Amino acid sequence: MTGRLSIIGLGPGSEAMITPQARDEVARAAHIFGYFPYVERLSPRPDQTVHGSDNREELDRARAALDLAARGEDVAMVSGGDPGVFAMAAAICETIDDGPDAYRAVELVVTPGVTAMLAVAAAAGAPLGHDFCAINLSDNLKPFAIIERRVAACAETGMAMAFYNPISRSRPWQLDAAFDTARLYLPKATPVIFGRAAGRPEQQIRTVPLSMAKGEMADMATCVIVGSVTTRIVERPGREPLIYTPRFWNADTGQAEPEAAQ
Repeated sequence: MTGRLSIIGLGPGSEAMITPQARDEVARAAHIFGYFPYVERLSPRPDQTVHGSDNREELDRARAALDLAARGEDVAMVSGGDPGVFAMAAAICETIDDGPDAYRAVELVVTPGVTAMLAVAAAAGAPLGHDFCAINLSDNLKPFAIIERRVAACAETGMAMAFYNPISRSRPWQLDAAFDTARLYLPKATPVIFGRAAGRPEQQIRTVPLSMAKGEMADMATCVIVGSVTTRIVERPGREPLIYTPRFWNADTGQAEPEAAQ
């Protein structure tokens, strides 16, 4: 008899942003796996076993969860945000793909969650209101040259960008490099939103023009959104400005050329 593995998105950090489905999936599990900060957000019952691990142990965590599920256990794997966005759903699928037949027999449920980029966008207005992309700036699993090519392609074709994992102690320069690439294609006034701890009591939302954006304005708890060439700021007396990207495409302003954007 095989068991069940639910991969659950806990949202960006606010209790209010955890979906009812995610709560139900956590409640039914006998074993809960996840990165330490994510499992610490839970209040497990005495009959639930929590298996916390470091953020560099994704595949070991995935194998341990699948081993238990293959033996008939009801298992949950928690991620922040949405489990399919730079999180554990892909790691679980990769492990099943490379693993024994017993893994393929496990009942698998992916439970979506609110992502950091959606929480930051909502706090700012609608900067992702047109086509957009999400780019993980970490080069742990891909060369940084690929990241730069993707930033350039998205900026040139008029898509807003959400940067995940923008900076860390081991790679403090990469966010500045991404900004430098974006500046080749986007106007100096393009809004850049730094959203830290989105949805939590300590939430901080800061917006600066691309010309002033610096890597030191972010940390690993920050999601950065870079607007497109069409993204606009609506000033509101006595209120925070609204930042939005129009749903329509303006052929006169919708594409920037390298260098000319400056």
